[in-house]
Amino acid sequence: MHDQTLEPWRQPRVLLADLRPAAERRARWVLAITLVTMVAELIAGWVTGSMALLADGWHMGSHAAALGITTFAYAYARRNAASDRFCFGTGKVGALGGFASALFLGMVAVLMAIESIERLIDPVTVEFDEAILVACLGLAINIASALLLGGHMHAHGHGDDAHDHSHGGHGTAQAGQPAHGHDHGHGHDHGHAHDDHAHAAAHPHVSRVHDDQNLRAAYLHVVADAITSVLAIVALLAGRTFGWVVLDPLTAILASLLIGWWAFKLIRDTGNVLLDASDDCDLDADIRTRIEADADNRVVDLRIWRLGGVQHAAIVSLVTHDPRSAEHYKTLLRDVDGLDHVTVEVFRCAPDTALPVAEPAL
Repeated sequence: MHDQTLEPWRQPRVLLADLRPAAERRARWVLAITLVTMVAELIAGWVTGSMALLADGWHMGSHAAALGITTFAYAYARRNAASDRFCFGTGKVGALGGFASALFLGMVAVLMAIESIERLIDPVTVEFDEAILVACLGLAINIASALLLGGHMHAHGHGDDAHDHSHGGHGTAQAGQPAHGHDHGHGHDHGHAHDDHAHAAAHPHVSRVHDDQNLRAAYLHVVADAITSVLAIVALLAGRTFGWVVLDPLTAILASLLIGWWAFKLIRDTGNVLLDASDDCDLDADIRTRIEADADNRVVDLRIWRLGGVQHAAIVSLVTHDPRSAEHYKTLLRDVDGLDHVTVEVFRCAPDTALPVAEPAL
């Protein structure tokens, strides 16, 4: 009797997209820059008595808190990637971090709008030169941060070699009963996690800007602040030159509306991931086409959800007059981009039952 191991059939819980070392590293750099700027502005504001510097220092503190959520999410996902507590890995930790940051971004937009309306009703004296200097400093910091994060917005922590380990049970199928039970499969990486800049062109499902919603949230924070700084500089210059003091709160209201819209979209997108909402019609059509083009198979139930990033899982239930092993059907889906975990359920159709004609994919 030979010693046997189940490892060839066991599915790893660590999906490479859960681990984004370059993104985590860049987020930490941006957090460090933000914290240093915050401390410098608070000290300078306290020494010089500048309320503008003190206010911007605390404003930087709010961004540091949001960036702290981003870096914590990366660290938590990395440290718990192999934990058995997470059935499909820790890919959704990024979506959770993005959701929390989006709520924070929305709160900032609301506070900006409230303060700006108060300024319209009860104008305050503006120290234009000092405010312009602070706005320029903030713009420079945010541009640097956006460049650090933005260079990674098209990046993907992804491996090159995907191998499928599957197993399908064998047995006699009865009408209306699963022919081979359940079969689970996935494409996963055994090797090197590159620095997130590989094969987007070769993998259309992977070439999406929104694959890392944790990083996207951090990026939106710094871009939103940069846009606010630009609008503030324009308004302050106009106020100093022409006396148009009202432009300062008006531009702030405009910025708050834009930031609020971004926050809403990010909350919607990350919420869909957290709630397992299907969001990929192309993937759905691709799976159905591949299954139903083989013999007289008909897909009777298809559930697709995100595991995090661009990785998806699917449960495929099909009915056919001539059942094959579950591994056969998984082989039909082996090279589907973005599909990393597959469960197949096969039902045998009674011989005298006619199956409907497969509908063409839209």
